[in-house]
Amino acid sequence: MLPEAKTYEAIQQRFKWQIPEVFNIGVAICDNWAAKDPDREALIFAEEGGDTKTFSYADLKKLSNQLANLLQAESVEAGDRVGVLLPQMPETAYAHIAALKLGAITIPLFTLFGDEALAFRLGNSGAKVVVTDASGAEKIARIRQELPDLKLVLCTDGEQFGAKDLSTAISSQSGDFTPVETKADDPAIIIYTSGTTGQPKGALHAHRVLLGHLPGVEMSHDFLGQPGDRIWTPADWAWIGGLLDVLMPALHLGVPVVACRFKKFTPEAAFALLEAQKIRNAFLPPTALKLMRQVDSPEDRWTLDMRSIASGGETLGTELISWGRKTFGLTINEFYGQTECNMIVSSCSAIMEARPGIMGKPAIGHTVNVVDFDGNILPDHTLGNIAVKRPDPVMFLGYWNNPSATKEKFAGDWLLTGDTGERDAEGWIRFVGRDDDVITSSGYRIGPGEIEDCLLKHPAVTLAGVVGKPDPQRTEIVKAYIVLAAGVQATDELSTEIAAFVKTQLAAHEYPREIAFVDSLPMTTTGKVIRRELRAMANDNPVTGQ
Repeated sequence: MLPEAKTYEAIQQRFKWQIPEVFNIGVAICDNWAAKDPDREALIFAEEGGDTKTFSYADLKKLSNQLANLLQAESVEAGDRVGVLLPQMPETAYAHIAALKLGAITIPLFTLFGDEALAFRLGNSGAKVVVTDASGAEKIARIRQELPDLKLVLCTDGEQFGAKDLSTAISSQSGDFTPVETKADDPAIIIYTSGTTGQPKGALHAHRVLLGHLPGVEMSHDFLGQPGDRIWTPADWAWIGGLLDVLMPALHLGVPVVACRFKKFTPEAAFALLEAQKIRNAFLPPTALKLMRQVDSPEDRWTLDMRSIASGGETLGTELISWGRKTFGLTINEFYGQTECNMIVSSCSAIMEARPGIMGKPAIGHTVNVVDFDGNILPDHTLGNIAVKRPDPVMFLGYWNNPSATKEKFAGDWLLTGDTGERDAEGWIRFVGRDDDVITSSGYRIGPGEIEDCLLKHPAVTLAGVVGKPDPQRTEIVKAYIVLAAGVQATDELSTEIAAFVKTQLAAHEYPREIAFVDSLPMTTTGKVIRRELRAMANDNPVTGQ
């Protein structure tokens, strides 16, 4: 998408958005390539401890067409919601492609979600179908009575827990399918984003969101789409970072995507995969980079041939940048965005020098600035809201069934990210902190409100407040402050029990690793927990917990 030029300014001057009226993500990332180069390598499934399987664009087209025909036969129509509860694997890719070609709206779902998290997302979206594996099918079976809109569950591991076997179900379907002619502004994907109060909100994106991502993706990978490019990320495809920063744009650009579902991420396994699969490009979240940096002399143990590495989620420091140059022989590019409006700031070592501690410049095509709460642009070097101006093709359509929350996201034509930053005279954007209370842990953005709601369901808990506590490896860990019910004794065993309760009920990555039992919580006059005071407590008084 980006024009060729040697400087940021020259590219920016030549660039112009070209968003067609009719556009479908499924067609763009699969059928278009299958028509002109059917045998082109699209997806490599490198299963840990197993064989490596390669899928061409023709393979993805046939499989997605068969699934699209099945969904159509099951009365799935344009606008219906289809959940995809799977790890990195071929079925994840062609499930999204199939539903999108049908005009349905896909909902990427994280495999570590527990019953409560799944019940909310599937119920709130009114999902009609879920494509999942055995683990997901078992979870859905337990909550199915709470999901009146759910008509069909397809399982990649065979017929079980009330789900139909995906492979058997599509085997009798035709490999031909005529995609629905969707408009670029038609809804395509709902990605639930963590909020600071109450339940998560579903960020609804249009088909144009893929095109909106391309400038930032190309910049952060020093112009992704070069001969020999081959990309991988440990980030789950259930999150916008895995799905729309890697899988979909890479397939659109004709770059093969390596899929690997590690049972547990280890830096040694990551290095070995980079070598074995001859990976040239990677999106590595800061937590992954910090873990990989702990390995001694990786450049002497593995033969790597990396061309680009992108990272986002927090600002990289000088040490990580220097380590990246020594280990990979390249400069790690930083990027920034959020679920509602992603890939809007990026660095690009091919055309600009890295500035450790500063994210980058607005990604080509996006108008990003620092504004006050009324949407007024602030002077250089003034702290304010990092904001994006609409219209913008990468910007969400709004929160699913939540117009009031959508309205609150904007100040005039500026979408407020909720993050504080400053801009210098050359347009570089520096991230300073968050105005909200979202916790960044191991690359995940976690909303405290959802965890607090879950904690309150435990019979021993009367009040709960959740914050992020700084952690050198995970950026932050989830810490909970809990007021116990009358007569309940604070014990280490109870702390372990409550942490396990959240892990199973909500999500394995959202449980509190530290729990402090307190007599009361700091509250506003309207009954809201004052989390900034809890954060100060977390910083000043470390508590040993989970």
